Amino acid sequence: MTCRSRISASRAKPIAPRGYQLVETFVDAGASATNDRRPEFQQMIEAGTAKPAPFEVVVVHSFSRFFRDHFELEFYVRKLAKNGIRLVSITQEMGDDPMHVMIRQIMALFDEYQSKENAKHVLRALKENARQGFWNGSLPPIGYRVVAAKQRGANIKKKLEIDPIHAETVRLAFRLALEGDGMSGPMGVKAITKYLNERRIFTRDGGRWGIGTAHRMLTRQTYVGRHEFNRRTKNGDNKPDEEVIPVAVPPIIDQATFDAVQARMKARNPKVTPPQVVGGPTLLTGLIHCATCGGP
Repeated sequence: MTCRSRISASRAKPIAPRGYQLVETFVDAGASATNDRRPEFQQMIEAGTAKPAPFEVVVVHSFSRFFRDHFELEFYVRKLAKNGIRLVSITQEMGDDPMHVMIRQIMALFDEYQSKENAKHVLRALKENARQGFWNGSLPPIGYRVVAAKQRGANIKKKLEIDPIHAETVRLAFRLALEGDGMSGPMGVKAITKYLNERRIFTRDGGRWGIGTAHRMLTRQTYVGRHEFNRRTKNGDNKPDEEVIPVAVPPIIDQATFDAVQARMKARNPKVTPPQVVGGPTLLTGLIHCATCGGP
């Protein structure tokens, strides 16, 4: 779940009804308050820990807008307090005595629990949507586009269809990896990236190809007609297979071509096949140079 995290920084001067003069407003639109990976939040913390601090009070609508993790909330509250800055909620007014500190911590625990419960229910709904073959709203892989498939009340269910323009780029990349361009043998990821950029075959957003982007395209199982939803955790680790939801999509690449490219890429992996400088027949290749001309 995401929320609009709005935080204001103020000086304690008797101008506004609450006695605060607004100095700055920090808004992370659409960012989750469950972590501190929020640019505006980090900017506010950086300003609040500077000497001298540019404000004396941080004002939030509720403590859940500041953080939905009780440990992180207390960590940053204390970090600001060391610089003489207080955290104030306009809907959950608290004092600074031990009793109010304990109440704030209990409220933070409830906010964290509610956030995790909401996330669990949202994930359950997304998984059910995927089981029915619908797309859950993320950016589709290059070669596909999102189209409306069915309307249920006010909700429009969406599916993937092949994008005829960019699908040709995907087929070209697999063909280069397997056969080459007719003037050379099968290409590696780096050579394919260079080939696409030199011929001004751009990515979907009109940018240049990177090696990482090309590698993900060549290893993505979605192109054989099977997209996997809920495959990875937030940390990038693979989830157990029983938690993964397969979603059928129109294939761009046949299974035999895909498997052949995966086998070739695995064989070219330096962890499996050492580069020529290591596996070549000439000893000390790349290490010995001429003292006169500097040549190998």
